[in-house]
Amino acid sequence: MTERPFRIAVAGSGIAGLAIAIALKNHPGVQVDLYERATQLREIGASIALGPNGMRTLDRLGVHNALVDLADDAANGLSFRNTSGYPMVYRHYKTGEVVSTDPSQADKGILKKHWTARYYRAHLQESLAAHVDPKRIHLSKTFAGVAWDDAKQELTLTFTDGTTAAADLLVGADGLHSRVRTFFVPQSRPQWTGALAFRSVFPRSHVAHIEGLPHEATHVWGHDRTLFFSPLGRDLYTVVGQLQYDPAEDSADQGGRDLKDTAKVWASNGSVETLRSLYADWGSLVKNIVNAVPHTELYPNSSSDSLPTWVLSGTTGNIPAGRVTLAGDAAHAHGGAFATGGSLALDDAWAFASAFQHVFPSTSKEAPKTADLLRAVKIYEKTRKAHTDRLLRVVHASNSARVESLRKSRQPGYFPETDEQLRVRIRSRTDPTWLHEHDVQATFAAAVKEIEQGLVVQSRL
Repeated sequence: MTERPFRIAVAGSGIAGLAIAIALKNHPGVQVDLYERATQLREIGASIALGPNGMRTLDRLGVHNALVDLADDAANGLSFRNTSGYPMVYRHYKTGEVVSTDPSQADKGILKKHWTARYYRAHLQESLAAHVDPKRIHLSKTFAGVAWDDAKQELTLTFTDGTTAAADLLVGADGLHSRVRTFFVPQSRPQWTGALAFRSVFPRSHVAHIEGLPHEATHVWGHDRTLFFSPLGRDLYTVVGQLQYDPAEDSADQGGRDLKDTAKVWASNGSVETLRSLYADWGSLVKNIVNAVPHTELYPNSSSDSLPTWVLSGTTGNIPAGRVTLAGDAAHAHGGAFATGGSLALDDAWAFASAFQHVFPSTSKEAPKTADLLRAVKIYEKTRKAHTDRLLRVVHASNSARVESLRKSRQPGYFPETDEQLRVRIRSRTDPTWLHEHDVQATFAAAVKEIEQGLVVQSRL
């Protein structure tokens, strides 16, 4: 075995960062250190969904404490799954009737423990952190820069508090507004799409009294806005309202606040009175739910274009190719569309760790050289980037369509969408199955063949 462990520094201790540490923790020649800018390991209050692909990756990583519920009822389990097997139920904003559902996971033969699950984000992060040595998580470390020390053949990371750390490889897993990504690609800063979400998580007791409350994750569609609500694990409940602004306008006022520059603020206190007013003319079910919401936060939806490569190097810091890459939202800032961000982060982490272990197996006597690392990062990129690039194309097209629809609605002679047209739109919505049931293992195997053997394998996006 090597004289000292190979040091992987991960900027960020969210889902992607923690999963990378878990995936590599049993490799005797590797040490993974997480550098987190927060002062304590916690997530701000929002819900998160994992599709079957994310749940399978949790299983593969051994994070069984996040998989097994104590009961079907969300009061006891860590997560909530629709007992019907439908990942999502879609209802009409006025009548409350079910207009459509996603395909049943039960009919597809997917194991129940791999069905789409909804968590309070902090609970999922806690379940992941339980598998990571606390000594390897360094708090209050905000990434400032990185350079290559040619004499020592290592990276030197600098943090905003003036401290430094040495590493052999850096993974930027520091989220939507990644400092690692913008250090190498400054123009990649996410831009506000014009969409704004009112997100709320609170004890389920606030809505337990509502007659006819569905015990399902439910998405209610209206002509110009939507509302999502669902039980979560540990007796919590979430409500998310979303509406669309024109990001090109000089200002967008919501709750007495100018939101022109809202993309720079990830979460801020919102007004429940404003939330309730947005759904005042909807059906009784929605109004009863929204009126029960005790507090809410504003989350702007931001996204950026896909990067030309995840192999970050070049003149910035004189860093050799193969020594820096990205994972999670830092790699594909898509803004949370299709509730797939958590699963993407887990699959990124698994693919990165698998590619790294492919070039540096646990039985290896020598540490990987830069050429080995470049091969690993290329395998990782080949496994993941085409898939996430496709997602970004879909997201950008959807964002553009919503903004264009908003602009048309303000033109003279505009005819509002009819009720039947709304129902057709709900039924003909984008099918996200290719995202939620993506097979990262098969894609990784194909990437290895293509990179190492020059074989062109059928793409598995």
